Amino acid sequence: MTTVTMIVAGLLFWAPMVCAEEPSTRSPLRWAADAEGGAPYIFQDPNDPERVIGFEVDLAEALSHKLNRPIEWVQYDYMSLLAGLQRGDFDFAMNGLEVTPDRARSVRFSRPYYVYTLQLVVRAEESRFQNLDELLALGGLVGTLEETAAQRLLEDMGFQPKLYGNQTEPYLDLELGRIDAVLMDLPIAVYFARPNPKLKFLGEPIGEGYYAIAFRKEDEELAATVDHALAELIAEGQLQAIYEKWGLWNTAQERLAQADVTDVIAESRQKWTLGRYLPLLLRGAWVTTYLSVLSMLLAIILGLPIAIARLFGSLPVRWAAVAYIEFFRGIPILLLLFFLYYGLPTIADAYGLPVSFRLSPIAVAILGFGLNYAAYEAEIYRAGIRSIPPGQWEAAASLGMGRLLTFRRIILPQAIRVILPPMTNDFIALFKDTSIVSIVAVVELTKQYQILAKSSLKYLEIGLVTALLYLILSVPLGALSRHLEHRWGKGQ
Repeated sequence: MTTVTMIVAGLLFWAPMVCAEEPSTRSPLRWAADAEGGAPYIFQDPNDPERVIGFEVDLAEALSHKLNRPIEWVQYDYMSLLAGLQRGDFDFAMNGLEVTPDRARSVRFSRPYYVYTLQLVVRAEESRFQNLDELLALGGLVGTLEETAAQRLLEDMGFQPKLYGNQTEPYLDLELGRIDAVLMDLPIAVYFARPNPKLKFLGEPIGEGYYAIAFRKEDEELAATVDHALAELIAEGQLQAIYEKWGLWNTAQERLAQADVTDVIAESRQKWTLGRYLPLLLRGAWVTTYLSVLSMLLAIILGLPIAIARLFGSLPVRWAAVAYIEFFRGIPILLLLFFLYYGLPTIADAYGLPVSFRLSPIAVAILGFGLNYAAYEAEIYRAGIRSIPPGQWEAAASLGMGRLLTFRRIILPQAIRVILPPMTNDFIALFKDTSIVSIVAVVELTKQYQILAKSSLKYLEIGLVTALLYLILSVPLGALSRHLEHRWGKGQ
């Protein structure tokens, strides 16, 4: 009897310990969000870059306690969250995802965890308009994030908004006077615009929608469990405490207890058709072509004198040419675009330089690619010129031709035969490299593809059309190059 009593007592003693260890032994849920998107959702702690903070980090921790299961954060690009979810790279996505009918067709949204509104922000001295309608009448330019409710609202009103991929650049462009206003979700405006003395809120928040957690449709059991946990956090006031901590609680959040995504999901939306998006892709293709042609012309114009300076200049001139080539070949084009677009205006303001230093996005793209590719073209020119035998110079001199005339009439025409193939190759590469200019808010072909594919989730269909457009642009260049090589080739 004593032995039985000891066994029962032992089971009673160890049972709580087993239950307490259970959460750590269960496999963790993988939560994806983009810390680059920034505050107040999820971002790196300025005091400890090894950890992330934000109201969604606090919410994930609260959900972990409610579910009695660990939750691990996974860094994932915001624009690819839904695609990554469908691939199975993680269990759920929570990153200020707005509930829309398009997204609801591919994922299962949880009950809402935040009621967002949109806030218009302008420069502190702005007095030309008092609302969006007046700004539209003035023909003003509004910045916002791509694939958001703010973008859809602005387009429905008749604006052609300037689209950005992150939250900081629109407000910086607003400060620099490149745009007239910014319309984004209130949590973003509270964190980035309200503390900035150069900016101000204009009018009351407008519009309304929900943030919700996205799950795969087949994970209904997990989604239902999270719905129940969210309901408890709302009823117990824990969600309100989190939002008050981050300054995000407002009267709109009082409706969370009754909020339901069903009404939003049920809204009628046009079905995807190629005819709706082809004009936008063609517009993007035109921007890509325009940027590529002008950038390459600038590179060709700059490349030749740099090559001549390196070949025939005095020692200081040769060193200057080498320094230019090594510098622009050595720095990433992305860094150069950032400097021209954001760094140059900052320097101009600091030293009172002319306002003309605030270049437009198109001008920055052309200048950046032109300067960068000029370094490569200069080396191509140099190699082509040096490939011409010295006897050509001597023969021209024996006929009484000066060095400049010899170079122009004898050397350069022959060098072009050597220069043409690699130059054409660089031009084709430039067509594809223009895809990075979206960092300065230029919507070229690749960026247009990303926007359309992520709104319709038709990655394959739109991707094939985009690839076809790139081929239509680049293949004729190769054919033209081969034709000119054949026509100008030696012995032809």
